[in-house]
Amino acid sequence: MATIVIEGAYLATLDPERREFTGHVVAEGNRIVKVGPGPAPAYDGARVVDGRGCLVTPGFVNTHQHLYQWVTRGLAADATLFEWLTTLYPVWARISEESVYVAARAALAQLALTGCTTAADHHYVFPRGGGDLLAAEITAAAEVGLRFHPARGSMDRGQKDGGLPPDSVVEDRDEILAATEAAIDRWHDPALDSMLQVVVAPCSPFSVSGELMRESAALARRRGVRMHTHLAETTDETDWCRETFGCTPLEYADQLGWTGPDVWFAHGIHFDDAEIKHLGNTRTGVAHCPSSNARLGAGIARTADLRAAGAPVGLGVDGAASNESGSLVEELRHAVLFARARGGPQSMTVRAALEMATLEGARILGRSADLGSLEPGKLADLAVWEVTTLPHAGIPDPIAALALSTPPPLVLLLVNGRPVVEHGVLTTADTAAMSAEVARIQAGLFA
Repeated sequence: MATIVIEGAYLATLDPERREFTGHVVAEGNRIVKVGPGPAPAYDGARVVDGRGCLVTPGFVNTHQHLYQWVTRGLAADATLFEWLTTLYPVWARISEESVYVAARAALAQLALTGCTTAADHHYVFPRGGGDLLAAEITAAAEVGLRFHPARGSMDRGQKDGGLPPDSVVEDRDEILAATEAAIDRWHDPALDSMLQVVVAPCSPFSVSGELMRESAALARRRGVRMHTHLAETTDETDWCRETFGCTPLEYADQLGWTGPDVWFAHGIHFDDAEIKHLGNTRTGVAHCPSSNARLGAGIARTADLRAAGAPVGLGVDGAASNESGSLVEELRHAVLFARARGGPQSMTVRAALEMATLEGARILGRSADLGSLEPGKLADLAVWEVTTLPHAGIPDPIAALALSTPPPLVLLLVNGRPVVEHGVLTTADTAAMSAEVARIQAGLFA
């Protein structure tokens, strides 16, 4: 097993005491074995990384993404969510196994280059004849080297049933449930050091029937896997749910069994006080996607209130077609700024945002036992950031430098003890070749 020693860095451990100090962290194989102040013990044959001038954090956890959208960026640039969806669905109806693989590799590479070690992806578009799209993104994640939680999405309410998606990308309910269980059988690894765990994830209330939502929840709980869907992203969605079901999106989801510590919602912007209390009481999670929410003008989630109520809140970049940068470290900064724009400067500290990017993301994915902090026994997923460059030099608090200034250079990213990024360069794939492939695929989709 390879041993990597990071010396002389400032460590934000995110351990139960939230210790911070200048010191060392040691990884043997895929586990952290030592974390402490001062110099590390000597290890024969170890690789020693000079961490002076650097901040070490746990690896970031991306709790919501749509990887396939990397090849459909820049469309409907000034649209609302429903306008954006109706513009893009016809394009997404043409995706294939090849395009999903190319898009996923590029999007995952960008996540890695911005501090992400664990990524959850919500894939819900399955055109007939498109090939094995879930396998395509799983292959891409393995090649890039990220820990991966693919969420097998679904839609069974197409335009003929009053939904938004074209009928060509919706599936039959029984077909969806069978394919989802088959994905769990084929791919899901429940081990503590798992690199791959499957999630059950119907798309949203306006593209999925109540029967599918209810049966998907039953399937997930029978198989012991997590559950994920979009909810309360826009006021249009709230209005639609009231007109269609006579209740709010959360009330509807709750009736169908979609609250609890094994559930997390994407966006969760439009919850009232009582709903936030209910989310906290049930420990239902929220994937906060500040950049996408702003890009689509959907609103600002009440993250401070959700966290105060006890609901875990993680960060997500969302799909690249509504957040073209796909940078997880930028979500850290935007989470701070947007919370303060809504609730004042005390509503979100830089350390609270770092918790959302690490510990709370791990909690949402059910990975608290092995991810989210720098502690002996946890998995060696961590990021080393240089905080002495021009935009960061002179900022006395390294965490403020990370969260409030421009993204710092990423010196090293370890995933499962393996270097995936070194000095800002992806070590596992050629990003220039990826870019050329993205351009080729995108041109084909719009031909």
